[in-house]
Amino acid sequence: METIRKLAILADAAKYDASCASSGAGRRDSRASGGIGSTEGAGICHSYTPDGRCVSLLKILLTNFCIYDCAYCVNRVSSNVPRARFNVAEVVALTMDFYKRNYIEGLFLSSGIIRNADYTMEQMVEVARQLREEYRFSGYIHLKTIPEASPELLAAAGRYADRLSINIELPTEEGLSSFAPEKSLPSIRGAMGELRWRIEEAKEARTTSEAKPTTVAAPAPTAPTKRAGRARAPRFAPAGQSTQMIVGADGASDQQILGAADNLYGNYRMRRVYYSAFSPIPDASRLLPVQAPPLAREHRLYQADWLLRFYGYGVDEITDTTQNGMLDLDIDPKLAWAIRHPERFPVDLNVASKEMLLRVPGLGVRNVKRVLMARRHGRLRVADVARLRAPMSKLLPFVQLADHHPRRALDDPTALRARLAPPPRQASLFPDAAA
Repeated sequence: METIRKLAILADAAKYDASCASSGAGRRDSRASGGIGSTEGAGICHSYTPDGRCVSLLKILLTNFCIYDCAYCVNRVSSNVPRARFNVAEVVALTMDFYKRNYIEGLFLSSGIIRNADYTMEQMVEVARQLREEYRFSGYIHLKTIPEASPELLAAAGRYADRLSINIELPTEEGLSSFAPEKSLPSIRGAMGELRWRIEEAKEARTTSEAKPTTVAAPAPTAPTKRAGRARAPRFAPAGQSTQMIVGADGASDQQILGAADNLYGNYRMRRVYYSAFSPIPDASRLLPVQAPPLAREHRLYQADWLLRFYGYGVDEITDTTQNGMLDLDIDPKLAWAIRHPERFPVDLNVASKEMLLRVPGLGVRNVKRVLMARRHGRLRVADVARLRAPMSKLLPFVQLADHHPRRALDDPTALRARLAPPPRQASLFPDAAA
C-alpha cells in the first residue's frame, strides 16, 4: 500500500508536464475485459512515435520534493502538498512489473530537485541504467533532464534514454527570472546545445559505421573466409529532445512564445515544443493570474506551431500585429492569415506552386501532394477536389477551378470571417456535466 500511495502522489504530480503527449484515448482496462493492455491505472499515459504508433508509458516523478521555488510549479518548496519519494529500486521494479503485465511499453521519468541537480540527475540516470543493463529492458525511456546537471550526466542520460527533454518553461528571460529565480535561460539553452551536438555526433558516427565495414585481418589459408563485420556506434537519444512552455502564467504574447519556439527548432533541432496552458494550483503565488487562459489559446498555438514546421510560415506572418501579437481565438491561424491577405487569393489549383497551395485554408500537406499529382492528368474541377474530403465550405472561397470562381467572396473579409468562424458555443445549464 505504501507503493500505491507514492504512485498516486507522484503520478498526479507528473500530469502537468505536457512534453509527454497524452492520447486522450477511451478508458479500457484489461483486468475487466480480459484483453491485453490498459489505459487505466495511476501514472499511465500515451505518447506517439514518429511513425504514428501509440506507446503506453508509466509517467511519474522520482520525487515531488524540490529545493526550487518556481511560482508556477505545484511541487515548489513553498507549496503545501503531500510529498513522496521513490528510490531507484522502486521505480525499476514498478516499470518492470507494469511492463510484464502489459500495461506499459515504456517509462517517462521526471523529478523535483533534491539536494542538487547532479544528485537528482544521477538517480534518474541510474534508473535508466539498471533497466537497460541489468534487466535488458528494450522499451521506450524518456528522461526529463536537469539543465544545471554536469555534461557527463547529460551524456550518460542520452546513452540509456530514447528521448531527453529540458523544459524551457517560459519564453522570455524576464519571465523566467521573475517566476523561477533559481533557473537561468542561458543555462537551459546551454544544456540544450550540449544535447544537440551529442545527438548529431552520434547520428553521424552511426551513419559512418554503417557505410564503412570494419577492417578484418586476412584469414589463414586453411581458415574459412568470414564476411567483414560492422561496428555500430552507440546510440544517443535517438528520438531527439523536446521541451515545454507554459502559456498564460506570465504576460508573454503568442508572438513571443512562437518566436521562442522557432528559435528552438532552428538552433537546437528540437523535435517538439509542447505548449501547456497554465492551470491554477493550490497555494498559488500572488505573481500568478487567478484564472487559467482559455484552452483555445493552447490549441491555436499548436496549430501555429504546425504552420511553422510544415507549411513554411514565419512567426510575423502568423501573428497579427494589430492584436498585440496574439492569435485569433475564433478561427485557426491559417484561415486568419488568408483573410488578412485577400490579395493573394483566389489560388488557381491547376497552376499554383506547392508553396502557395500550402497556404490555402482547408488544404493540408497530404492533400496538396494529391492535388499536384492529380492535375498532371487534367484540369481539376470541384468534384475532383470534393473527393479529397477537404472542408469545402472553407476551401472554395479561396480557390479557382475549371468550373469554379469565388467571384466577390473575398471583397468583404469581415463578412467572410463571420461566415467561416464557428458559431459560439451556448453556455450549459449544467456546467459540471460531461459534454
